Amino acid sequence: MSCIVHAFQEDLTPAPRMDMPSVHPLKPQDVERWDEFVSACPDATFFHRAGWQTVIERALGHKTWFLYAESEGQIQGVLPLAEINSHLFGHSLSSLPFCVYGGIAAISESARQALDCAAQALASQLKIDYLEYRNLKVQHPDWPTKDLYVTFRKDIDPEIEQNMQAIPRKQRAMIRKGIKAGLESTIDENVDRFFSAYSVSVHRLGTPVFSKKYFRLLKEIFAEDCELMIIHKGGRTISGVMSFYFRDEVLPYYGGGTSEARDVAGNDFMYWELMRRACERGYKTFDFGRSKRNTGSFDFKKNWGFEPQPLHYEYQLHRAGAVPDHNPLNPKYQIFIKAWRKLPLSVANFIGPYIVKNLG
Repeated sequence: MSCIVHAFQEDLTPAPRMDMPSVHPLKPQDVERWDEFVSACPDATFFHRAGWQTVIERALGHKTWFLYAESEGQIQGVLPLAEINSHLFGHSLSSLPFCVYGGIAAISESARQALDCAAQALASQLKIDYLEYRNLKVQHPDWPTKDLYVTFRKDIDPEIEQNMQAIPRKQRAMIRKGIKAGLESTIDENVDRFFSAYSVSVHRLGTPVFSKKYFRLLKEIFAEDCELMIIHKGGRTISGVMSFYFRDEVLPYYGGGTSEARDVAGNDFMYWELMRRACERGYKTFDFGRSKRNTGSFDFKKNWGFEPQPLHYEYQLHRAGAVPDHNPLNPKYQIFIKAWRKLPLSVANFIGPYIVKNLG
């Protein structure tokens, strides 16, 4: 791609070439038509929605740069970006941190090029370490990549029983174990029960937790497209999942269970209940989300009969000399993970949000 980068004006709108759409920052009056474009654009995902700007700025405190390309008054492409400047984890510009998918969503090549040029110009202006696109498809074959993450997506059959039969036998047995244990599901409007199960789960894994404010804001911003499902037994919360709905897809995004969940197959039952409910409501795709290769999460999703699909995370290195490696599989974090597991849950829940907000 030939990219002529122009200096940014004060409003962060790059001066366009005559043959390219103009690029503008998202403003409040543009939100409705931004989301209308995202809903219709085949390349777009739930993580391209304008609401992420509010979530990332208000809950996590990061500067965002949500850019759109426009031609003759019509949006032709969008690129949500957020800047993280951390003493511990570096200075990045990413589309989109805290999200599994991102990058440029466009309906024309000229819009894609205009947004790409704008992002590269912004990265240079901000003097960041690296620019990151979290793509579903390869966009820059010449950029360094990270072959670590995969996603798991599968069609939902219109018949509930067909979905059950499509699950491998051993995993079906785990679902039936949860059913026999008398587990029940409830849709919740309050994040408290979900957070209690989720925070216990991530603490057990040795990773920092997001703040309760973050989850409240996700629910507030995305409203009916953000659903909390609680699995309970005899009044006790067993597990919980926060899912996103986009077009004809359901995306279980944050989930976890208490210590009791393993004994009664709480997580297995939870994801089946989500699939069953989505089937009843006419959704067509179950997006099980991102996992790192060779992890328990990866194996769990494969056990459901889902096949991994590679994610193409691409990096344009600016001040950094190599692709970042901020993940729990990095050996240098193992001591931290072991120590984190030993912290009292209340302490971990207090400190965790200050750490995780800089990881992206």
